[in-house]
Amino acid sequence: MNPIERALGILLLLTGGKLVPATVLAERFQVSLRTIYRDIDRLIALGVPVDAERGAEGGYRLASGYIQPPVALTRNETAALLAAMALVRSSRTVPLADELTSAEKKLLASLPKSVHGLLKEADRIVGIEPIPADIFHAGTKAEPTEDWQTALDGFMAGILDSKRVRFDHVNPSRNAVKAHDVEPYGVMFDRDLWYLAGRCVDTEMVKVYRADRVRNLEISGLFFRPDKDFSIKTLLGGAWLSQAMRRWEQEEEIAKILITSEQARKLSADWYYRHAVFTPAADGRILVRIPSTDRARILPLVRWLGPGAELLSPAGLRLELTGELAELSALYADGKPRKTST
Repeated sequence: MNPIERALGILLLLTGGKLVPATVLAERFQVSLRTIYRDIDRLIALGVPVDAERGAEGGYRLASGYIQPPVALTRNETAALLAAMALVRSSRTVPLADELTSAEKKLLASLPKSVHGLLKEADRIVGIEPIPADIFHAGTKAEPTEDWQTALDGFMAGILDSKRVRFDHVNPSRNAVKAHDVEPYGVMFDRDLWYLAGRCVDTEMVKVYRADRVRNLEISGLFFRPDKDFSIKTLLGGAWLSQAMRRWEQEEEIAKILITSEQARKLSADWYYRHAVFTPAADGRILVRIPSTDRARILPLVRWLGPGAELLSPAGLRLELTGELAELSALYADGKPRKTST
């Protein structure tokens, strides 16, 4: 019996779920214990999850659920799987991308050959339009990087192993980097970005971190008990953003803008600004409080709102906007367009 045949035989013997001692395997295949150890190491190197237990009652067995029964799909189930794969491929970054690729290969191998070509050509049959650029909130966009993928993969591994993760989080508004120790709870995908949700050990609060702003993530050796009451669904629909804005109000400088009731109605429909604080003012207008004084965020907002919107603070941005409006006023003062050379 050659090593390949023997490895296959060992694999089949270990599928029963019970521990099989190395001595039993050596006797079964008429080889030495050292040969069996080499065969087991070869299986592990090939990615076969062999569990080993030492001691008098020890032995080897396959991890539960490694070998699955054949998969039989209907035509409609195959079409549904086709659409799902196309949707996943359209995302620029996904958690555990390498594992997803290997899982897809294993799934294809288990399916009838008649659907192999169909699934491999998913992009030819199912089209997924990419999310368009959000010019108004351009700062929410980010290009995938190796750090982004590492953060996603490490966070997911922490969730699966119930281990804490440590990482540095970049805050562009403060131009600062802060270390975090987090119990990972879940991940979510929103507007072409991945977010990581977990309990911050220092504050004991559930926080959400943008994956593209996470650096140097590593899994610690500290286990934690997952919160059985937690569900990522509680953070969807902008709930996480609303919670974050209330926290930012205590930590960041505030921009104040007076707007009309109609402008408030329009702004309340925005995915981001609807989570700001809207307070009725004495003159019938609405005071909006936004936990940011970033000129790249506040000035475009006031321009977009147009006449009727008054930036109250910060004073520096109000002065800058005054200069811009003065230039625009001079340009349109006579109501006639300037002549061009063409």
